[in-house]
Amino acid sequence: MVQYLEFEKPLAEIEGKAEELRAMARDNAEMDIEKEAAALDKKAGDLLRSLYADLSPWRKCLVARHPQRPHCKDYIEALFTEYTPLAGDRNFADDMAVMGGLARLNGTPVMVIGHEKGNDTKSRIERNFGMARPEGYRKAIRLMDLADRFGLPVITLVDTPGAYPGKGAEERGQSEAIARSTEKCLALSVPLISVVIGEGGSGGAVAFATANRVAMLEHSIYSVISPEGCASILWKDAEKMREAAEALRLTSKDLMALGVCDTTVAEPLGGAHRDPQAAITAVGAAIEAQLAELGDKSAEEVRADRRRKYLSLGAAGLAA
Repeated sequence: MVQYLEFEKPLAEIEGKAEELRAMARDNAEMDIEKEAAALDKKAGDLLRSLYADLSPWRKCLVARHPQRPHCKDYIEALFTEYTPLAGDRNFADDMAVMGGLARLNGTPVMVIGHEKGNDTKSRIERNFGMARPEGYRKAIRLMDLADRFGLPVITLVDTPGAYPGKGAEERGQSEAIARSTEKCLALSVPLISVVIGEGGSGGAVAFATANRVAMLEHSIYSVISPEGCASILWKDAEKMREAAEALRLTSKDLMALGVCDTTVAEPLGGAHRDPQAAITAVGAAIEAQLAELGDKSAEEVRADRRRKYLSLGAAGLAA
């Protein structure tokens, strides 16, 4: 059952009425309501297209955070074979907000790493809602080191509101761990492909997404701070998150213009949560295309390619 967002309430009413009609017909075989239900389906489809034709940045934030959106675990299970999870930072603990391991993508051996938010109350608590602690970033560094040693491309799936800001995380060196992970991304001699599949929040996302190629799902977001956090700082009012979302330029379209994002992956009508398999397939195709683009480059060329990307960030937007 689809969970509706606030701006989708009119759509929920129409689709609910169509379902009610069909439920009545199931209880009474003599009723013929298919014509009326089909008319409601058409009306719902037209409204869905209208709602998603030009989403505001704030509405894109809501879609990116949708609880039924496919998460890292879903992508790994659907796209990769022979996935062998690797756990722990070999120092303190295993952070369940970060998952990763060796796998194959259409037969090609890779290292895949990503933030996992969980999909129900129990798993969300266990995964800390996708907010990694220092040990999560140190686990990612360990996995990237391993990939570099064996010449395996690294694929990262970004979906986090940001790194966990708790006291224990800060005591264990949260900012240092994020910086080290970002440094490791830049130093890799193998291709690094990153896909923002939901939220890309602050340094917690940058630590995984300092890549040769960054792809974003159409309704994903990537920003230095959440709209609510930005509004609280600038206007002392978290309710101004809509204005903050506009100012942050956090959509894939904005980030394509700035050169941060290299590819936008189209989502099914109504968002990835309405057809997870289609969204996952599209992401898989985008990853393969980007890997093919980098596949013939030497280690030095891979590093130089990444260096050029980050030295020129924002130049296109400033020129415009």
